[in-house]
Order: sequence, then C-alpha cells, then structure tokens
Amino acid sequence: MRSTHFRIPALAAVAALTLAACGNGNGDDGDGGSTGGGEGGDLPFGDSITIGTKIDQPGTGILIEGEYQGMDVGVAREVASRLGYEEDDISWQESPTPQREDMLVNGTVDMIAATYSITDERKERVQFAGPYFVAGQDLLVKNESDIEGPEDLDGRTLCSVAGSTPAERIAEEYADLDIDLSTYDTYTLCMEALAADRVDALTTDDVILAGYAAQEQWAGQFRVTGNTFSEELFGIGLNQDSEACEQVNEIIAEMWEDGTMESIIEDNLGDYTPSDANPPEAGGHCA
Repeated sequence: MRSTHFRIPALAAVAALTLAACGNGNGDDGDGGSTGGGEGGDLPFGDSITIGTKIDQPGTGILIEGEYQGMDVGVAREVASRLGYEEDDISWQESPTPQREDMLVNGTVDMIAATYSITDERKERVQFAGPYFVAGQDLLVKNESDIEGPEDLDGRTLCSVAGSTPAERIAEEYADLDIDLSTYDTYTLCMEALAADRVDALTTDDVILAGYAAQEQWAGQFRVTGNTFSEELFGIGLNQDSEACEQVNEIIAEMWEDGTMESIIEDNLGDYTPSDANPPEAGGHCA
C-alpha cells in the first residue's frame, strides 16, 4: 500500500492530491464491465452489469466473507434490480478512490456506488445519477482528544485518502494552517495510524467515520466530532456515454418515496442520523 506524508501549505502537496492512480481495480470478479448500449432487450448495460464499490468501508461498502455489504451496496443492488437485473446478473468490482473515473472511462465497470462525491472536476470525465445521499466532511479522533473541528488541526497530524475530496478540501481550504497531512490508499490504513497514535485525526465523510468507529475492534475508542464542514452529494458514477442516467435518477427518487432508502440506511448505519439535507433532489448531473 502507498502512503504519502507532507506538510500543508505547499504547492507540491496540492498537486500531489490531484493526481489519479492509473490501472483497474482488483475485485474478486475479473470479468470487467459491459459497455454495451442495450443488448439484452431493455437492459441498459446488456445482459449483465458490473458495479464498482468499496470493500473496506464498514457501513457503506465492505466485503465480508465473500458478501458485499453496506449502504452503497444496498443502493446499487436496488437500482440494478429496478433496471431489470437479477442478483446473478451482477458482478462486483473494488473501486479504489483514485481509480474510479478511470474505471468508468475504460469500461471496467458500468456504474460505481462508493461514497462517490459529485464534483465539477469529476463531471469533466464521468456523469452522475443522483445524488442519493447527502453527507458532510468531519473528523474522527480518539475519545480523549481535544480536537473538535478543522481549526484545531493547526500543528497536528491528519490522515485521509489520496485523491479523495476530503483530502483536497483540507489542502485547498485550510492551507493557512500548519497541518501535517498523511495520505494513504484506504481509510482502513488511516484508522490503523490513528489507533497507533501516528496521526491525531482522520478526516472523510461523517457516514464513513461513523462506520469505522462502530467496528468491533474500535468500539468505544474513537468519536466523530459532529462538526461537519462540507456538504457531500453521493452519486452513482456512470460513463459519460451511458444513456441510463435519467432512468437511475427516477429510480433513486422512487426509493426515497417508497421508504426503501430509509430501510437501507437503517439496516447498514444503525444509530447514525442522516443530515437534514436528506432526501436530496436527484437530477442535474447527467451528461
């Protein structure tokens, strides 16, 4: 696993965060995505669909004993079902944060649901259905920590994932603070660094942090500060040539209207309380 360690502010640091890793994900399904535009009747991706998600984020996307679980997985599975795909038609693929756009552009996957924040920069390469959920960037710290928000990070060591929206926000919006930012390939590696006191805090979306804090091995050791400092719109990433975007928007709206989204959230996130910005209005991010 790659890790990067540097000081902010620094022009080199900001540049490093904008680089995206190349190559395909290493999920356990190696068939690759179908880029077809309608083989298999009305099915938008052909007879089968390949979905990218995270495999190490408890509560949102995680692979446990061969089973994909989490809010994002539940959303993607329900969307695929309403598009006409049976469970056996779905292949799952790990989609690491720095590789997501490449995987969609290259056709490795048909769509991605992986706490994938909708941003203007990403929309230059892919399109998004949704958003299906609104989260906010926050900090995870040890229970005894005096850190309550980003203003308390001056002179501290912070961890996030390379190429992620949270890491880029810290680099761009808090450049006046002396933050020692370490970036890793996964939030799991950040959690290990936090547990070992190699960093003082971990930053990403609050829903991801809550999932980590609730894991059995970490239970009772960490807390989410509860002071969000962004609004993150989670969308379903699609290749810009896909014609399924508006159809998926309609499905997402239906899932909120009929209570499916609330059930998915409760089943996977337990006591987590979603932002009042939910349910979001889906639409406006298709190519």
